[in-house]
Amino acid sequence: MSRAKCIMVQGTMSGAGKSLLCTALCRIFAQDGYRVAPFKSQNMALNSFVTRDGLEMGRAQVVQAQAAGMEPDVRMNPILLKPSSDVGSQVIVNGEVRGQMPAAAYFKLKKSLIPDILAAYNSLAEEVDIIVIEGAGSPAEINLKADDIVNMGLAKLVDAPVLLAGDIDRGGVFAQLYGTVELSDDQIRKYAGKFAPLIRPELTCFVMDENDDLVAFGVAAPSIAAALKKHDGRLFPTGWADVLKAFHRNDTIDLLLIAVRPDLQKKGVNAVIISKVMHGCFKIGVKQAETGPMLETNEKVQSQWQDFPLEQHKRRRCFVKVLTPAPQESAAAATAPVGAAE
Repeated sequence: MSRAKCIMVQGTMSGAGKSLLCTALCRIFAQDGYRVAPFKSQNMALNSFVTRDGLEMGRAQVVQAQAAGMEPDVRMNPILLKPSSDVGSQVIVNGEVRGQMPAAAYFKLKKSLIPDILAAYNSLAEEVDIIVIEGAGSPAEINLKADDIVNMGLAKLVDAPVLLAGDIDRGGVFAQLYGTVELSDDQIRKYAGKFAPLIRPELTCFVMDENDDLVAFGVAAPSIAAALKKHDGRLFPTGWADVLKAFHRNDTIDLLLIAVRPDLQKKGVNAVIISKVMHGCFKIGVKQAETGPMLETNEKVQSQWQDFPLEQHKRRRCFVKVLTPAPQESAAAATAPVGAAE
């Protein structure tokens, strides 16, 4: 393990203030007489900074290096992703372009970049007293937790203590802080045991690729709407019995969620999931399914159900009314003398 001490700042979301806090810590440690360097294993930014030796790195780490009184060094940001489309980026490793990659290709590659990350980190750690590490986005983003190399995955690799930052001005910060703390293994087992009995295997589909990686899934569940409506939404004193009965004997299901990895969308994976769930419906006697809300203008989603008999029985609308002062109020405000009491 390297000699330098370290501290890491992660956030409840993007824009929570991680970069600013890391910049402040770099300046404080430098003013206290320590040799300090910033570090972010993976940065995503459209604009980059070119170092004296012609290598590219993220601008946030450049500002942090300046706060620390250090020359910007590509080791402070070994991986830089420069978005080139909605689903792909130019990948820059150790300051040099590795190539254009769609998101799915990069996800498969990133675990192999750990040696580059650790080489850069350990090299810096031989030259400074403290490394201030910045995370990315939020460590609670479950779609990015597999093979994580920038948040808790990196913290474990370098044994870094973690500060969690939130932005109180955006509202809901205490819920965000509480919700970001990682679940322990015991908590995962507890919630899995609590909710697993509610999942019907016949109404659930998981799609794996040739490497046994999860690429898509669909979840449906017996509808409990009628049971709740019968008891005005109350579980007690007797509503719970009808809810439990609805889970086991029901001719209606709720289509809760379908998720497909971006690079496999529009390639028929949805059809595989719907087909599997339909066979489960036939097996347990389901006759109808309730979809979630769909935009009337979203033709791609609407087209999924074009081969089924449809009945639209709910519609949601938003209305906007611009509030303006009445004419007499405007006139009174315009002619009121300065200092006049209301």
